[in-house]
Amino acid sequence: MKTLTKAATTGLLFGVGGVYLALVGLLEMMQARPIVFGAVNLGQAVLALLALACGVVAARDAGPAFARAGAGLLGGLVAGALMALLQVIVATVPLQGMFIAASPALRNMLAFGFAPGPGALAMLLGGGIGGLAGAVLAVTLPSLRRAIVAGAAAVVIAGVFQELIQLMMQYEGIIGWIRDFVYTWQGLRPQGAVAIFVIAGGTSLVLSHRSSADHVPSPDERRRRRFISAGVALLVLVLMPLLAGAYIGEVLMLVGLYILMGMGLNLEVGLAGLLDLGFVAFFAVGAYTTALLTSGSSIGLLHLSYWEAMPIAVLISILGGVLFGLPVLGVRGDYLAVATLGLGEIVRIVVLSDFAAPLLGGPQGVLDIPKPSIGSFELGSPVKLFYLTLVCAGVAAFIAWRLENSRLGRAWEALRDDEDVAQALGVNLIRSKLLAYGLGAAFAGLGGSIFATMLGSVYPSSFQLLISINVLALIIVGGMGSLPGVVLGAIALIGLPELLREFGEYRYLFYGAALIVMMRWKPEGLWPSEVRSRELHAAAGEAEPVAAMEPG
Repeated sequence: MKTLTKAATTGLLFGVGGVYLALVGLLEMMQARPIVFGAVNLGQAVLALLALACGVVAARDAGPAFARAGAGLLGGLVAGALMALLQVIVATVPLQGMFIAASPALRNMLAFGFAPGPGALAMLLGGGIGGLAGAVLAVTLPSLRRAIVAGAAAVVIAGVFQELIQLMMQYEGIIGWIRDFVYTWQGLRPQGAVAIFVIAGGTSLVLSHRSSADHVPSPDERRRRRFISAGVALLVLVLMPLLAGAYIGEVLMLVGLYILMGMGLNLEVGLAGLLDLGFVAFFAVGAYTTALLTSGSSIGLLHLSYWEAMPIAVLISILGGVLFGLPVLGVRGDYLAVATLGLGEIVRIVVLSDFAAPLLGGPQGVLDIPKPSIGSFELGSPVKLFYLTLVCAGVAAFIAWRLENSRLGRAWEALRDDEDVAQALGVNLIRSKLLAYGLGAAFAGLGGSIFATMLGSVYPSSFQLLISINVLALIIVGGMGSLPGVVLGAIALIGLPELLREFGEYRYLFYGAALIVMMRWKPEGLWPSEVRSRELHAAAGEAEPVAAMEPG
């Protein structure tokens, strides 16, 4: 009885989620995006995913395989019944006065093109079949389950981002033949979807077999594998802007800027435990310093080249970080977050004020910022500036890595765990905190300097509180105190929403849902540091899994 109640409750929750997605218009919008042309669109894939996920959750801890199958079937039927009821209501009650998305197109989608009665039955049966499939998936071998999920995810990614992928495959020869086999101009071909599923699933099976072999890799082997993975990722980053064009270069550059800021804030929050919500102020200091030193407008001060102005911008950002940290040296915890938030807002208000307008330009900002150049070669395009950002991010990552394993890094970690104990052990709290603020500000100032020359102008509206929140979020999602985690967090929270701009404001719905899911099932982050992973699992009273030590 308890199992049936849990299955029905799970189906009810997933059904309510599906009704919500339908009434806000997301499902209807997704219907216009084909995954496999002429066969499956994104809206249908989301409905199938809801049914499968419902079956997986309902079947969890339900006892023997037969009971799990029944729980998954019941959960899917309940979720499908809610969706079927919705399409009947939309067909019979004029709801568009309250819900604009409750249109005949939505009803037709939920009914699979049938009349209301047969359409409701089709939705009910589809939910039950999907829930049963989810329950079966939950009891299959883990390696096979991972292979199926990997194959399905690869097909969805190839279908959703088909314009970008086809743009990168605009070549003759073998690449052109593969493109024509996998895609039409309208979307993914059925044979292409099957090939992608088989390749991705097969690769997952091979990797699972290798990882489950009797041979346990030594620390040196694991380190070597990580270096190889990092080298492959770096090669992809170097080649992708050249293949995909200016838009991808601009997106990757934005990701690189957030990686720079994330590495700086990671020193403060991840290592030293200093929660800073005014971090965007250092980003603004670097941008405005570069603008004032290089601008050809009347506000420009010295008209230096970018390479002369960038080190000065970093130094002034360090000075700003130290001055920023002085008033909050004795503040801890949530009070520190509020205090730094106030200091950051003070910087924004000063920039906007009439008092500073003769120097900083006020709301009109600073214009006519030149592009960096090396001799006669100008870094004028987003792709070229991306490589500058990539080099700076690599240098910053090396510095942050060395700091993390230094005496100062150990002092920051002691400070994060307990300030009183750290002070009793001889850690100089004032020096450690000011160094954390100053060095973190240096990375943000470097990012701001590149940002100014990328836009060719700076405005106060470019430095909002949301930037600080995004940087903090990517650190948490990636893994607190983890440099690889900063990179993954920036790609997940900055790069993917930019690539999903075609979904408009709905992309923030995906953003929020991803944050909730990640915090629920992987609270240590996508690639946590070993220390942070041990701390979280020790606090939860769990044995630390081996998988927590590996990426993803």
